[in-house]
Amino acid sequence: MVKDAFSHVRAWVFDLDNTLYPPEIRLFDQIERLMTAYVSETLGVSHAEADHLRGHYWKTYGTTLAGLMAEHDLDPDPYLVAVHDIDMTVLPPDPALAAAISALGGRKIVYTNGSAPYAERVIAARGLSGVFDAVYGVEHAGYRPKPEEDAFQRVFATDGINPREGAMFEDDPRNLAAPHAMGMRTVHVASARAEEPHVEFHAGDLSAFLSQLG
Repeated sequence: MVKDAFSHVRAWVFDLDNTLYPPEIRLFDQIERLMTAYVSETLGVSHAEADHLRGHYWKTYGTTLAGLMAEHDLDPDPYLVAVHDIDMTVLPPDPALAAAISALGGRKIVYTNGSAPYAERVIAARGLSGVFDAVYGVEHAGYRPKPEEDAFQRVFATDGINPREGAMFEDDPRNLAAPHAMGMRTVHVASARAEEPHVEFHAGDLSAFLSQLG
């Protein structure tokens, strides 16, 4: 049974974007547009070049921010404020997800490559306020992004998580490699299954998957 594979889990770690809400809502599209505009203005390049750099840095460094910091010594805090200034009204509350997460035994946290204040806004819009014990953003990892193992180690150390007693839920399969290596249960949250050795479980519907575990 799936439940048996998670019987040892005492810490439940959830990514935010496209994990705690369906990707069909396309909330991140707003962020990508703001990222491109910020890159264009900051670096003085065309919109097309900025859009290329945004994607290139994401693929190369894990996040656009990490690439901008590495190659242009960008101050991360103004960037994080600017790119997360988005409309949250497109996010519907999800009582079923709130109930499924609340039913899990143990500590429940959110860890995102976005900022913690942004994550709190998403959580509130989804009706998940009060469900999680803590919320961590990229700032809590010293601005190092997932999928870097050091980023996970910093956040887990801050929270006191033992990875061997944890489970990680992510929409991006590359962000599950480090948690798997650290001994966590790994769950890919997406419509399509990822055939990767570090992806142990697949959740096409997060609420339905979690309902098997509570």
